[in-house]
Amino acid sequence: MDPTILKNPADIRARIQEAAGLSLDRLPMLQLIFDRLATACGDGLKHLAASSILYSLSGVESGRFGEFLDVYDSNAVVGIFQAPAWDGHILVGFDRDFIFTMVEVLFGADGSEQPVDDERAFSAIELRIAQMILEQVGRALESSFGLVSKTAFTLERTETRMEFAVIGRRSNKAIQAKFLLQALNRGGEMFIIIPQSVLNPLRPSLAKVLTGETSTRRDPRWTSQIAAEVQKTTVHLRAVLEERHLSLGEIAGLKVGQVIALDATPATRIKLEGNDKPLFWCHAGQSQGAYVLRIDEAINQDKEGAEHGVAG
Repeated sequence: MDPTILKNPADIRARIQEAAGLSLDRLPMLQLIFDRLATACGDGLKHLAASSILYSLSGVESGRFGEFLDVYDSNAVVGIFQAPAWDGHILVGFDRDFIFTMVEVLFGADGSEQPVDDERAFSAIELRIAQMILEQVGRALESSFGLVSKTAFTLERTETRMEFAVIGRRSNKAIQAKFLLQALNRGGEMFIIIPQSVLNPLRPSLAKVLTGETSTRRDPRWTSQIAAEVQKTTVHLRAVLEERHLSLGEIAGLKVGQVIALDATPATRIKLEGNDKPLFWCHAGQSQGAYVLRIDEAINQDKEGAEHGVAG
């Protein structure tokens, strides 16, 4: 059979890239997508559990499809997802520790018991919980990969034997992302395996770095959460009636019972400070038997700092 002759430079470049494998350093969007996926998965599980759940990306690597699967043989539940727009499949799996931890979390355990260390087959309840979480991960995948490509992720089936989870040749190149789950002082691992053949058409989009409006777009949930936490922060205020500079000798000569005369009067403005920063000019008064401050105006900190610099 005659060899195929490629004349289009783009086709030649694509074939060279495919033969060379994936260079993760040249796919910066992939890291961003997996970071967002970790956040989305954590948010999706929070409403199911009473205890705290932490989800984080622990690493991304490239290698052979079969080698990735061998590590989890008889030790994981794997979901096979179809991505119709990509005309391909990806794998999402949970190791044994992940599933046992989530069972404890969902059934209200407090972490006082020792982690389960059992090599038995997964029970029907454990498999049902794994499927439920896989369905949530599918929705999180759609949202995260939506940055570069709109596609649905349909869960076709689940497997516990890795030889039945193969979606291509074992020698095919792929990338694997690992995520760490932490809850009840224990944890587990979620992994995602994506064949290189699925990612190849997405290379141009994955190689881009978000700039401009897209990169600065706010996540309303994070904005609301950060604003709520900032408003809970405790701030200590100090009202300064008068400041006076004394020599070290004068301070050393102070005695208990000594009276220090102040130049301040009831009309003197009082400086309100927070964290040693001047904030407002105020006037003192009384209300219901207690001293109060009435804020007159905000202090221009740049001007105040310049005046102190000249005075010093």
